[in-house]
Amino acid sequence: MEPLSRKERRKAERQAKREQSQREKTKHQKLALVQKLFLYLVGILLLGGVGYWAYGRLAAASPGEFVASLGNRHIAPMEMGLTQYTSEPPTSGPHFAAIARWGIHESPIPKELQVHNLEDGGVLVQYNCPLTNEECKTLIEKLAQIVRRYDHAILAPYPGISHKIALTAWSRIDKFNDFDEARIVRFIESYINIDHHPAK
Repeated sequence: MEPLSRKERRKAERQAKREQSQREKTKHQKLALVQKLFLYLVGILLLGGVGYWAYGRLAAASPGEFVASLGNRHIAPMEMGLTQYTSEPPTSGPHFAAIARWGIHESPIPKELQVHNLEDGGVLVQYNCPLTNEECKTLIEKLAQIVRRYDHAILAPYPGISHKIALTAWSRIDKFNDFDEARIVRFIESYINIDHHPAK
C-alpha cells in the first residue's frame, strides 16, 4: 500500500474529524432526547401526582358520603314501592315525573317523589324523632329555619332512618344525631341547584 500524499492525509484527517464530530453530535442529540423524555416523564408523573392529590382533597372536602347513582328513569305511580334504593333516604334512582312541593312538610314524602326533587337540584333535610318530645320540636324548628333560606330545599319527617337527621342530594348523603347548623348549611350549599338530568 502506497503512503498517502500530504493532500490525501489532510483530506483523510478532515474526513475523520467530520465523522468524529458527527458521532459526537449524534451522541449529544441522543443524550438530549433522553433528557427531554426523562423531563417529560417526570413532568407527567408530577402532574398526575398533583392531580390525584387534588382530587383526593376535593373528594374528602365534599360533604357527606358518595352513593353510586341508580340512574334517573321515570316510573308510573303504579310502580311505587317496587324500587330497591341503595340508601335510606334515597339519593338517586327511578322516580315519578312529578316533584314534591319545596319547603316544610309535616308528613313523610314518598321516596319516588324525593328522588325527582334531588334530580332537579334539590336537597332534602329529613328527621326521625317523636313529635311528642320537646327536644324534637326544638330540633324541627331549627331545621325549618335553615330550610326556609333556600328555594330548592325540603324539610320532612322520615321515620325509620338510623339517625335523627339525614341530608340528601343527588348521589350524596349525610346522617348524624346532633344538630350542627354549619354542617347542614355546608351540605345544602355544596349541592343545591345542581341539575342532574341527562345531557341532551
